[in-house]
Amino acid sequence: MSSLLILTIVAVAIVLFFDYTNGFHDAANIVATIIASRAMTPAQAVIIVGTFEFLGPLLGGTAVANTIGKFITLGDVQELLSLAILISGLIGAIVWNLATWYFGIPSSSSHALVGGLIGAVVVSAGLDHVVWGFSELMQGKLTGITKVLASLILSPLLGFWAGFIILRLFKFALTAATPSANKGLRYAQFVTSAGLAFSHGANDAQKSMGMLTLALLLGGFIDKFEVPFWVMLSCATAITLGILSGGWRIVRTLGFSIYRVRPVHALSSQLTSALIIMSASVLGAPVSTTHVVATSIMGIGAAERPKSVRWKKAKDIGITWLITIPGSALVAIITFALVNLFIGKA
Repeated sequence: MSSLLILTIVAVAIVLFFDYTNGFHDAANIVATIIASRAMTPAQAVIIVGTFEFLGPLLGGTAVANTIGKFITLGDVQELLSLAILISGLIGAIVWNLATWYFGIPSSSSHALVGGLIGAVVVSAGLDHVVWGFSELMQGKLTGITKVLASLILSPLLGFWAGFIILRLFKFALTAATPSANKGLRYAQFVTSAGLAFSHGANDAQKSMGMLTLALLLGGFIDKFEVPFWVMLSCATAITLGILSGGWRIVRTLGFSIYRVRPVHALSSQLTSALIIMSASVLGAPVSTTHVVATSIMGIGAAERPKSVRWKKAKDIGITWLITIPGSALVAIITFALVNLFIGKA
Protein backbone atom coordinates (compact mmCIF):
# COMPACT_ATOMS: atom_id res chain seq x y z
CA MET A 1 0.00 0.00 0.00
CA SER A 2 1.51 3.34 -1.07
CA SER A 3 2.25 6.17 1.35
CA LEU A 4 -0.13 8.42 -0.62
CA LEU A 5 -3.01 6.00 -0.21
CA ILE A 6 -2.27 5.58 3.50
CA LEU A 7 -2.18 9.34 4.09
CA THR A 8 -5.40 9.83 2.10
CA ILE A 9 -7.18 7.21 4.22
CA VAL A 10 -5.80 8.82 7.38
CA ALA A 11 -6.93 12.26 6.18
CA VAL A 12 -10.46 10.99 5.47
CA ALA A 13 -10.63 9.35 8.90
CA ILE A 14 -9.41 12.50 10.64
CA VAL A 15 -11.89 14.69 8.75
CA LEU A 16 -14.74 12.45 9.91
CA PHE A 17 -13.38 12.49 13.46
CA PHE A 18 -13.20 16.29 13.34
CA ASP A 19 -16.81 16.27 12.11
CA TYR A 20 -17.73 14.06 15.06
CA THR A 21 -15.97 16.34 17.57
CA ASN A 22 -17.66 19.32 15.94
CA GLY A 23 -21.04 17.76 16.66
CA PHE A 24 -19.93 16.58 20.09
CA HIS A 25 -18.62 20.06 20.94
CA ASP A 26 -21.63 21.91 19.48
CA ALA A 27 -24.36 19.69 20.93
CA ALA A 28 -24.78 22.19 23.75
CA ASN A 29 -25.47 24.98 21.27
CA ILE A 30 -28.51 23.12 20.00
CA VAL A 31 -29.94 21.75 23.25
CA ALA A 32 -28.85 24.27 25.91
CA THR A 33 -31.88 26.54 25.65
CA ILE A 34 -34.23 23.57 25.20
CA ILE A 35 -33.00 22.01 28.44
CA ALA A 36 -32.82 25.30 30.34
CA SER A 37 -36.43 26.20 29.46
CA ARG A 38 -37.69 22.64 30.09
CA ALA A 39 -39.36 22.58 26.68
CA MET A 40 -38.52 18.92 26.04
CA THR A 41 -37.35 15.84 27.80
CA PRO A 42 -33.81 14.74 26.90
CA ALA A 43 -35.27 11.87 24.86
CA GLN A 44 -37.47 14.22 22.82
CA ALA A 45 -34.55 16.59 22.28
CA VAL A 46 -32.34 13.75 21.03
CA ILE A 47 -34.94 12.53 18.53
CA ILE A 48 -35.76 15.95 17.07
CA VAL A 49 -32.24 17.36 17.08
CA GLY A 50 -30.69 14.14 15.75
CA THR A 51 -33.17 13.84 12.89
CA PHE A 52 -32.87 17.40 11.62
CA GLU A 53 -29.11 17.56 12.21
CA PHE A 54 -28.77 14.59 9.82
CA LEU A 55 -31.01 16.16 7.19
CA GLY A 56 -29.16 19.50 7.21
CA PRO A 57 -26.00 18.36 5.36
CA LEU A 58 -28.01 16.34 2.84
CA LEU A 59 -30.45 19.09 1.91
CA GLY A 60 -28.48 22.25 2.70
CA GLY A 61 -26.39 22.38 -0.47
CA THR A 62 -22.59 22.70 -0.76
CA ALA A 63 -21.97 26.48 -0.81
CA VAL A 64 -20.14 26.48 2.54
CA ALA A 65 -18.13 23.39 1.54
CA ASN A 66 -16.90 25.25 -1.55
CA THR A 67 -15.84 28.26 0.56
CA ILE A 68 -13.96 26.19 3.13
CA GLY A 69 -12.40 23.82 0.61
CA LYS A 70 -10.96 26.63 -1.48
CA PHE A 71 -9.44 29.12 0.97
CA ILE A 72 -6.14 27.23 0.87
CA THR A 73 -4.40 26.25 -2.39
CA LEU A 74 -2.23 23.15 -2.31
CA GLY A 75 -2.44 22.07 -5.95
CA ASP A 76 1.22 22.86 -6.61
CA VAL A 77 2.44 21.17 -3.41
CA GLN A 78 3.77 17.61 -3.50
CA GLU A 79 0.93 15.16 -2.77
CA LEU A 80 2.28 13.67 0.47
CA LEU A 81 3.17 17.10 1.83
CA SER A 82 -0.24 18.56 0.95
CA LEU A 83 -2.04 15.75 2.78
CA ALA A 84 0.30 16.15 5.76
CA ILE A 85 -0.63 19.85 5.87
CA LEU A 86 -4.34 19.04 5.78
CA ILE A 87 -4.01 16.40 8.50
CA SER A 88 -2.00 18.76 10.73
CA GLY A 89 -4.57 21.54 10.40
CA LEU A 90 -7.41 19.17 11.28
CA ILE A 91 -5.59 17.79 14.30
CA GLY A 92 -5.00 21.34 15.53
CA ALA A 93 -8.76 21.95 15.36
CA ILE A 94 -9.63 18.62 17.00
CA VAL A 95 -7.25 19.18 19.93
CA TRP A 96 -8.70 22.65 20.48
CA ASN A 97 -12.27 21.31 20.35
CA LEU A 98 -11.56 18.62 22.92
CA ALA A 99 -9.62 20.96 25.21
CA THR A 100 -12.36 23.60 25.28
CA TRP A 101 -15.02 20.89 25.73
CA TYR A 102 -13.10 19.51 28.71
CA PHE A 103 -13.08 22.90 30.41
CA GLY A 104 -16.71 23.61 29.47
CA ILE A 105 -15.85 26.61 27.28
CA PRO A 106 -18.10 27.28 24.24
CA SER A 107 -15.40 28.09 21.69
CA SER A 108 -15.79 27.96 17.93
CA SER A 109 -15.07 24.80 15.94
CA SER A 110 -15.05 27.00 12.82
CA HIS A 111 -12.37 29.29 14.23
CA ALA A 112 -10.38 26.23 15.30
CA LEU A 113 -10.53 24.74 11.80
CA VAL A 114 -9.52 28.00 10.13
CA GLY A 115 -6.70 28.57 12.62
CA GLY A 116 -5.40 25.02 12.30
CA LEU A 117 -5.32 25.13 8.51
CA ILE A 118 -3.71 28.58 8.34
CA GLY A 119 -1.02 27.55 10.80
CA ALA A 120 -0.17 24.33 8.98
CA VAL A 121 -0.21 25.92 5.51
CA VAL A 122 1.83 29.02 6.35
CA VAL A 123 4.59 27.15 8.21
CA SER A 124 4.94 24.49 5.51
CA ALA A 125 3.99 25.94 2.11
CA GLY A 126 4.09 29.70 2.71
CA LEU A 127 1.74 32.67 2.96
CA ASP A 128 0.98 32.58 -0.77
CA HIS A 129 -0.84 29.25 -0.38
CA VAL A 130 -3.60 30.87 1.64
CA VAL A 131 -6.27 32.70 -0.36
CA TRP A 132 -6.36 35.86 1.74
CA GLY A 133 -8.75 37.75 -0.56
CA PHE A 134 -7.44 41.22 0.29
CA SER A 135 -7.09 42.39 -3.32
CA GLU A 136 -10.57 41.08 -4.15
CA LEU A 137 -11.91 42.93 -1.10
CA MET A 138 -10.64 46.20 -2.60
CA GLN A 139 -12.86 45.42 -5.59
CA GLY A 140 -15.87 44.83 -3.37
CA LYS A 141 -15.73 41.02 -3.52
CA LEU A 142 -15.53 38.69 -0.54
CA THR A 143 -13.50 35.54 -1.05
CA GLY A 144 -11.01 33.31 0.74
CA ILE A 145 -10.01 34.25 4.29
CA THR A 146 -11.71 37.65 4.12
CA LYS A 147 -15.04 35.94 3.44
CA VAL A 148 -14.48 33.39 6.21
CA LEU A 149 -13.42 35.98 8.77
CA ALA A 150 -16.15 38.44 7.78
CA SER A 151 -18.72 35.68 8.33
CA LEU A 152 -17.24 34.69 11.68
CA ILE A 153 -17.00 38.30 12.90
CA LEU A 154 -20.35 39.62 11.65
CA SER A 155 -22.49 36.64 12.70
CA PRO A 156 -22.07 37.21 16.49
CA LEU A 157 -23.02 40.88 16.06
CA LEU A 158 -26.09 39.86 14.08
CA GLY A 159 -26.87 37.24 16.73
CA PHE A 160 -26.78 39.86 19.51
CA TRP A 161 -28.94 42.46 17.80
CA ALA A 162 -31.36 40.02 16.22
CA GLY A 163 -31.85 38.36 19.61
CA PHE A 164 -32.37 41.80 21.17
CA ILE A 165 -35.01 42.80 18.60
CA ILE A 166 -36.82 39.45 18.45
CA LEU A 167 -37.23 39.31 22.23
CA ARG A 168 -38.61 42.86 22.26
CA LEU A 169 -41.12 41.84 19.57
CA PHE A 170 -42.15 38.75 21.52
CA LYS A 171 -42.49 40.79 24.72
CA PHE A 172 -44.72 43.28 22.89
CA ALA A 173 -46.88 40.49 21.46
CA LEU A 174 -47.17 38.83 24.87
CA THR A 175 -47.92 42.00 26.87
CA ALA A 176 -51.32 40.75 28.03
CA ALA A 177 -50.37 37.06 28.19
CA THR A 178 -50.80 34.96 31.31
CA PRO A 179 -48.23 32.46 32.64
CA SER A 180 -50.11 29.73 30.75
CA ALA A 181 -48.59 31.16 27.56
CA ASN A 182 -45.34 29.44 28.54
CA LYS A 183 -46.89 26.14 27.48
CA GLY A 184 -47.37 27.43 23.93
CA LEU A 185 -43.85 28.86 23.90
CA ARG A 186 -42.45 25.47 24.88
CA TYR A 187 -44.42 23.73 22.12
CA ALA A 188 -43.17 26.29 19.58
CA GLN A 189 -39.63 25.23 20.43
CA PHE A 190 -40.27 21.87 18.74
CA VAL A 191 -40.23 23.84 15.48
CA THR A 192 -37.45 26.33 16.25
CA SER A 193 -35.11 23.72 17.72
CA ALA A 194 -35.63 21.57 14.61
CA GLY A 195 -34.78 24.61 12.49
CA LEU A 196 -31.66 25.30 14.54
CA ALA A 197 -30.50 21.67 14.27
CA PHE A 198 -31.11 21.66 10.51
CA SER A 199 -29.23 24.93 9.99
CA HIS A 200 -26.34 23.74 12.18
CA GLY A 201 -26.01 20.55 10.13
CA ALA A 202 -26.28 22.49 6.89
CA ASN A 203 -23.48 24.89 7.87
CA ASP A 204 -21.09 22.97 10.13
CA ALA A 205 -21.09 19.59 8.38
CA GLN A 206 -20.37 21.37 5.11
CA LYS A 207 -17.02 22.47 6.53
CA SER A 208 -16.07 18.82 6.91
CA MET A 209 -17.52 18.05 3.49
CA GLY A 210 -15.17 20.66 2.04
CA MET A 211 -12.15 19.20 3.86
CA LEU A 212 -12.99 15.62 2.88
CA THR A 213 -13.46 16.58 -0.77
CA LEU A 214 -10.14 18.44 -0.65
CA ALA A 215 -8.42 15.33 0.78
CA LEU A 216 -9.78 13.23 -2.10
CA LEU A 217 -8.63 15.85 -4.61
CA LEU A 218 -5.12 16.05 -3.14
CA GLY A 219 -4.90 12.27 -3.03
CA GLY A 220 -5.80 12.03 -6.70
CA PHE A 221 -9.12 10.21 -6.20
CA ILE A 222 -11.23 12.90 -7.87
CA ASP A 223 -10.35 15.25 -10.74
CA LYS A 224 -12.09 18.43 -9.59
CA PHE A 225 -13.52 19.94 -6.41
CA GLU A 226 -17.03 18.54 -6.43
CA VAL A 227 -18.62 17.05 -3.31
CA PRO A 228 -19.69 13.40 -3.88
CA PHE A 229 -22.95 12.23 -2.32
CA TRP A 230 -21.20 9.63 -0.15
CA VAL A 231 -19.14 12.47 1.36
CA MET A 232 -22.36 14.31 2.26
CA LEU A 233 -23.79 11.14 3.78
CA SER A 234 -20.62 10.34 5.73
CA CYS A 235 -20.33 13.86 7.16
CA ALA A 236 -24.04 13.97 8.00
CA THR A 237 -23.65 10.70 9.91
CA ALA A 238 -20.48 11.76 11.74
CA ILE A 239 -21.80 15.12 12.95
CA THR A 240 -25.12 13.58 13.98
CA LEU A 241 -23.35 10.91 16.04
CA GLY A 242 -21.34 13.68 17.66
CA ILE A 243 -24.49 15.64 18.49
CA LEU A 244 -26.12 12.55 19.99
CA SER A 245 -23.03 11.85 22.09
CA GLY A 246 -23.38 15.36 23.46
CA GLY A 247 -20.89 17.82 24.87
CA TRP A 248 -23.05 18.37 27.92
CA ARG A 249 -20.35 20.23 29.87
CA ILE A 250 -21.11 23.33 27.81
CA VAL A 251 -24.90 23.17 28.33
CA ARG A 252 -24.58 24.81 31.73
CA THR A 253 -22.51 27.68 30.34
CA LEU A 254 -24.94 28.54 27.53
CA GLY A 255 -28.18 27.63 29.28
CA PHE A 256 -27.55 29.01 32.75
CA SER A 257 -24.29 30.94 33.11
CA ILE A 258 -24.94 33.86 30.72
CA TYR A 259 -28.57 34.65 31.48
CA ARG A 260 -31.45 32.86 33.15
CA VAL A 261 -33.26 31.33 30.18
CA ARG A 262 -37.05 30.91 30.28
CA PRO A 263 -39.36 29.73 27.46
CA VAL A 264 -39.65 33.10 25.68
CA HIS A 265 -35.87 33.53 25.80
CA ALA A 266 -35.23 30.01 24.50
CA LEU A 267 -37.68 30.48 21.63
CA SER A 268 -36.11 33.84 20.74
CA SER A 269 -32.58 32.42 20.79
CA GLN A 270 -33.46 29.39 18.68
CA LEU A 271 -35.36 31.47 16.12
CA THR A 272 -32.55 34.03 15.92
CA SER A 273 -29.83 31.41 15.55
CA ALA A 274 -31.71 29.32 12.98
CA LEU A 275 -32.42 32.34 10.76
CA ILE A 276 -28.85 33.64 10.82
CA ILE A 277 -27.13 30.27 10.35
CA MET A 278 -29.45 29.12 7.57
CA SER A 279 -29.05 32.43 5.73
CA ALA A 280 -25.27 32.09 6.02
CA SER A 281 -25.43 28.55 4.63
CA VAL A 282 -27.31 29.74 1.54
CA LEU A 283 -24.69 32.46 1.00
CA GLY A 284 -21.80 30.02 1.46
CA ALA A 285 -20.64 31.80 4.60
CA PRO A 286 -19.16 29.57 7.33
CA VAL A 287 -20.33 30.82 10.73
CA SER A 288 -19.91 29.66 14.29
CA THR A 289 -23.07 28.25 15.85
CA THR A 290 -21.43 28.72 19.24
CA HIS A 291 -20.95 32.44 18.61
CA VAL A 292 -24.43 32.99 17.25
CA VAL A 293 -26.24 31.11 20.05
CA ALA A 294 -24.16 32.68 22.84
CA THR A 295 -24.49 36.24 21.53
CA SER A 296 -28.21 35.79 20.88
CA ILE A 297 -28.63 34.92 24.58
CA MET A 298 -26.60 38.02 25.51
CA GLY A 299 -28.76 40.18 23.25
CA ILE A 300 -31.92 38.71 24.74
CA GLY A 301 -30.67 39.40 28.26
CA ALA A 302 -29.67 42.95 27.30
CA ALA A 303 -33.15 43.55 25.86
CA GLU A 304 -34.81 42.54 29.12
CA ARG A 305 -32.48 43.14 32.09
CA PRO A 306 -28.95 44.14 31.12
CA LYS A 307 -27.73 44.03 34.73
CA SER A 308 -28.79 40.37 34.99
CA VAL A 309 -26.54 39.29 32.13
CA ARG A 310 -23.40 37.71 33.48
CA TRP A 311 -21.05 39.86 31.44
CA LYS A 312 -17.98 38.39 33.14
CA LYS A 313 -18.85 34.99 31.69
CA ALA A 314 -19.39 36.68 28.34
CA LYS A 315 -15.94 38.26 28.68
CA ASP A 316 -14.38 34.84 29.41
CA ILE A 317 -16.04 33.40 26.31
CA GLY A 318 -14.87 36.37 24.25
CA ILE A 319 -11.26 35.85 25.32
CA THR A 320 -11.52 32.21 24.26
CA TRP A 321 -12.83 33.29 20.87
CA LEU A 322 -9.84 35.61 20.40
CA ILE A 323 -7.24 32.97 21.21
CA THR A 324 -8.86 30.10 19.30
CA ILE A 325 -7.32 30.84 15.89
CA PRO A 326 -3.74 31.36 17.15
CA GLY A 327 -4.10 28.49 19.65
CA SER A 328 -5.28 25.94 17.09
CA ALA A 329 -2.68 27.27 14.63
CA LEU A 330 0.10 26.58 17.17
CA VAL A 331 -1.14 23.02 17.75
CA ALA A 332 -1.26 22.48 13.96
CA ILE A 333 2.31 23.75 13.56
CA ILE A 334 3.58 21.34 16.22
CA THR A 335 1.58 18.52 14.64
CA PHE A 336 3.00 19.27 11.20
CA ALA A 337 6.54 19.03 12.56
CA LEU A 338 5.73 15.53 13.84
CA VAL A 339 3.84 14.41 10.72
CA ASN A 340 6.66 15.71 8.53
CA LEU A 341 9.00 13.27 10.24
CA PHE A 342 6.81 10.44 8.96
CA ILE A 343 6.80 11.97 5.46
CA GLY A 344 10.59 12.13 5.49
CA LYS A 345 10.85 8.45 6.33
CA ALA A 346 8.20 7.38 3.80
